[in-house]
Amino acid sequence: MSTERRAPLDRARVADTALRLLNETGLDGLTLRAIARELDVKAPALYWHFKDKQELLDEMATQMYRRMVADIALDPADTWRERLLRVNRALRAALLGYRDGAKVYSGSRFTGTAHARELEEHLRVLTGAGLTLVQAVDAARAGTMFTIGFVIEEQGVVHLAGERRQGYGVEERARRLSDFPLAAEAGRVLFDDYDRQFEEGLALVIAGIEARYGIG
Repeated sequence: MSTERRAPLDRARVADTALRLLNETGLDGLTLRAIARELDVKAPALYWHFKDKQELLDEMATQMYRRMVADIALDPADTWRERLLRVNRALRAALLGYRDGAKVYSGSRFTGTAHARELEEHLRVLTGAGLTLVQAVDAARAGTMFTIGFVIEEQGVVHLAGERRQGYGVEERARRLSDFPLAAEAGRVLFDDYDRQFEEGLALVIAGIEARYGIG
């Protein structure tokens, strides 16, 4: 038995194992029984740490967030635009690191309060640009929800890098829709070059915030 398997079982170890297993099974296949088997313990042992799967997903999302924050350098001198770009690009990259990462993250509740430090700094940048607190929260949420929703759709087509879902080949789709030339050509925009799509969508969100709140 490996040293890792003999290590004491705790919430962090269970969540870390679940995140590793997620890339193999996807969210639908991620069960407490499968995680217990990976840890070489009985499934009931996990219920000492998590009362149900949602509580485990909360811890997984929290670990995803912690890893994202560790990999991103936030500059207090950021403009509000730079901050929204930096945070949402980092969020997308973090979610794409796991199969169904955006689905795990969506709707989950962070455990603990460690995330409050980054949230406080984020809101200070936005309110410092002239937004009210309500406007700052709405602006930050708009960026976050766009990013999570975008990645959910992106991962519905490309599960992991280079692993495209059958039926979403751009050329194949164009052939099937050949009687509808605009719809056929739209597939080259909808289902290809997700980096470009994300950057354009995020730019639209930021332009909308600027226009809505009249900030420069």
